[in-house]
Amino acid sequence: MPAMIQSMPSRAPDLRVVRAAPARTLGAALLRKRLIDARTLAWAEERERRNAASMTDILLRHAIVSEADLVATLAELGGFETVDLSRRPPDAVAMRRLGPGYCAAHQIVPLARAGAVTPVATPRPDRFGAIRDEIAARIGPVAPVAATATAVETAIQRHSGRELARLAETRCPDRNSCRSLSGPAGRRIGALCGVLLAAAGAAGLAFPGAIVPAICILAFVVALVNSALLGTALVVTMHRPGLSAAGSAAQPVLARQPRVSLLLPLRHEGDIAAKLMERIAALDYPRELLDVILVIESDDDITPRAIAAAHLPPWVRTLTVGPGQIRTKPRAMNMALDFCRGSIIGIYDAEDKPESRQIRDVVERFARSGPRVACLQGRLNFYNIRHGWITRCFAIDYAIWFWVVLPALRRLGWPVPLGGTTVFFRRDALEAVGAWDAHNVTEDADLGIRLARAGYVTDLIDTVTLEEASASPRAWIKQRSRWQKGYAITWASQMRDPRALWRDLGPWGFFGLQVLLLGSLSGALLAPVLWSFWLISFGLPHPFVAVSTPLGQLTLLLAFLAIFSLNAAAGVLALVRQDRLGLVPWLPVMHVYYPLATISILKALWEVARRPFYWDKTEHGVSRPDDQPAGVPSPTPSPAPESRAESCFSRVS
Repeated sequence: MPAMIQSMPSRAPDLRVVRAAPARTLGAALLRKRLIDARTLAWAEERERRNAASMTDILLRHAIVSEADLVATLAELGGFETVDLSRRPPDAVAMRRLGPGYCAAHQIVPLARAGAVTPVATPRPDRFGAIRDEIAARIGPVAPVAATATAVETAIQRHSGRELARLAETRCPDRNSCRSLSGPAGRRIGALCGVLLAAAGAAGLAFPGAIVPAICILAFVVALVNSALLGTALVVTMHRPGLSAAGSAAQPVLARQPRVSLLLPLRHEGDIAAKLMERIAALDYPRELLDVILVIESDDDITPRAIAAAHLPPWVRTLTVGPGQIRTKPRAMNMALDFCRGSIIGIYDAEDKPESRQIRDVVERFARSGPRVACLQGRLNFYNIRHGWITRCFAIDYAIWFWVVLPALRRLGWPVPLGGTTVFFRRDALEAVGAWDAHNVTEDADLGIRLARAGYVTDLIDTVTLEEASASPRAWIKQRSRWQKGYAITWASQMRDPRALWRDLGPWGFFGLQVLLLGSLSGALLAPVLWSFWLISFGLPHPFVAVSTPLGQLTLLLAFLAIFSLNAAAGVLALVRQDRLGLVPWLPVMHVYYPLATISILKALWEVARRPFYWDKTEHGVSRPDDQPAGVPSPTPSPAPESRAESCFSRVS
């Protein structure tokens, strides 16, 4: 079994290796107490052998035995004391010495000393021996006492929630986080930009007649570079249509499957919560190996009510993220990471509808991949395409990105900017790079680049998750501006030390990063310059005409036609691969759709300077899925108050 998948990170070893009470002893005790029958015990033992899961997880995740009954039985078998953590608070000094993240990862809570020994509450006192010496080295002699996992997690959150939230904000090392742009690195980048602007201004004053042609040439060069990337992607994808499988021959398929943790960050989600549970429940993976965590913010009173009404199954947990200086999705995931129990970490959004076999496919793909493959990115599409023109265009946009561009990036060896959902990580690799940058509003793209810089590979997997497309221009602009703002901040963060970036990615990867980030941003910003050339087609005056020849104007026209044809060809190929040819007639409407990116980047650049950490949340449940009967009303989205905004150039304590 590949060690990268089987093992938990060194900080949280797999406690299954130590067993004081064999499963049959536990089963016999449960039989004696009439908590299960012989047929159920035989079924559970078979699943234990087949899935390498513990008897306790099988019985709990399938709602056969309650947490309280199971912990009480384990305590009786081992002669352990059972404690009520609502009446026995954690020992603050011992908790500080161990660290709240350590306690969360190992599911332990140190209590006030009883003589010379510190009692440590745990839901599995029979396995405490695996970490006894490590804990004793920090806080002295210890002895396990029994408490439910829910009580342990609740105690950790209640006692150390603020500390965990603070640590989540700084989990990504300062040298890799955009929060450090307030220091010397940020000043260097600002100085460089100032020098470039000053040089451009001086050149404009010295040669005023060259300003417009220079801007036109710059816009045209950017368009050619972006088109060259798209053309290369077309050629590469047509030549090798299947997704790559880097390192696929390095390891055999797993005989036993690992535990998978799924993080679902939620904020002000109303009606979507019940639908989300239905979609996650449809995943075809053993419940005893599936660890689903719903991550909510402490100031959110809408989502908890929706979750309570949804009646969570026993394999789903909730985690509340305490208040902090910022309130972002990556901060919430950083805190939740310590509470995860899986060796593979996956991310879903509130509105996601993954394919039922998706987790199995991910596990099998990791098993076939070499240890350098640290991340798998699935494909995204929408389930509300027929809502309107913008959802149709958005679907075409996503199809080109996930079916044409991303596979080409992987084969070109460039860093892959991750999507924020349907992305899966080997836990040890994720922790090795410092997890997510809590201050970056495109934490996914930033993480993909940091993984590449650390020598890891992001591969693509041929599985699809459906989600809800933004259904109005206003919602689309809000979402796209957040992505563009994140791209700009990510570029500045990565370019704080260009030599180190060059060394980590190599010349080819360094060039690819500039094309991906700067190319997309400058393309949207300079697009109006290209639109102005339509004046020439209508015989209207244009500054470029005065400095060009008829041959140059003809060449320019042919180049524009080639760019338009290339975009159309990419759209057709992506829709063919996606089997959605019904969207082909909407390709001309993309000329109305693309200008929205110019509006959004103006908003993004304003926020880079004023509100870089502000998370402009996308509302979910706004439009009806295409397969929902017309008579069923669309849900009303819950109001989402603004997130706190912190200045990128203010000190973060």
